[in-house]
Amino acid sequence: MPIPAPRLVVLPPDHRGWRRVRCDGQSLGTAYRIGDIAVFLAARGMENAEDFDLTDPAAVEWRGGGPDCWTPPPG
Repeated sequence: MPIPAPRLVVLPPDHRGWRRVRCDGQSLGTAYRIGDIAVFLAARGMENAEDFDLTDPAAVEWRGGGPDCWTPPPG
């Protein structure tokens, strides 16, 4: 039986455009760009983390913009 993919939550960009990332309810850190998420997953022990599908809504919940949104909110 395959191990289920982790459930990621990527929070909205802060005033610098950085996004906090949580996995299965635990904080992984703050991502400055999308590539940081694969680094977090690899550090957590995931094999082939760079191949993880960050666009899969069953595995990743993007809040405040999708994987292409890394700019600070207006204002």
